[in-house]
Amino acid sequence: MKRRPSIQLNDVATGYSGGNKQVIIANHLDSQLFSGELTCLLGSNGAGKSTLLKTIAGFQPPLAGTITLMGRELTEYKPTEIGKTIGVVLTEKNSAPDMTLRQVVELGRSPYTGFWGRLSASDRGIVSQAIATMGLTHLENRVISTLSDGERQKTFIAKAIAQQTPIIILDEPTAFLDYPSKVEIMQLLRTLCHTAGKTIFLSTHDLDLALQMADRIWLLDKEIGLSTGTPAELGAAGTIGRYFDNANVSYSAADRRFIIY
Repeated sequence: MKRRPSIQLNDVATGYSGGNKQVIIANHLDSQLFSGELTCLLGSNGAGKSTLLKTIAGFQPPLAGTITLMGRELTEYKPTEIGKTIGVVLTEKNSAPDMTLRQVVELGRSPYTGFWGRLSASDRGIVSQAIATMGLTHLENRVISTLSDGERQKTFIAKAIAQQTPIIILDEPTAFLDYPSKVEIMQLLRTLCHTAGKTIFLSTHDLDLALQMADRIWLLDKEIGLSTGTPAELGAAGTIGRYFDNANVSYSAADRRFIIY
């Protein structure tokens, strides 16, 4: 599968505007996201990970620079067009507590169903396939509030899959999960990238999983800025250790693996 850039950042600044005042959180960001790749965004609390995700997803504008989405500037997109291009999964533990799993996944078809939101036979088939992809068919009639944290998170990923966007952005998708569930979610996302050619960009604090699963890593720091590369490239250069002073990370080029302790 040909590797193509899906998102390009050119000298982007992220942050907030209030009145005549701008608060810049991250500045001079230059990088790319590619189709068929799982990219993990790492950084300490307060580095601006969530703000960067929201900016790329079109929830808030950049304070400077440009973001190119599938060959067009993000500012040229209408909200309905963004909804057909980027699927977003936020960390919302108590979201939609009274809806069934299937009803939540059906919301992923809203960019296509028009004013009345009526699902066609084709829409219902897409929803069923998304549920099956995440291994949730046996739970589709369960109310969301009765599901485990891992099942709930897979439900919202299924909703993004049903949205049929080439790009999926996730904010801390493994938060609140036990370790086996974290591994399962990351493996599912990696498989989705490699089999369906999607661009998946997610923030995480799970350094070890990110290094094992990601095709590329973005490291964001207020002082150092943004560094990007494959896990092997960043590990061999010692970049990861500089970003995580409290993490003892060594990389063995001989057997291509990390040691984290």
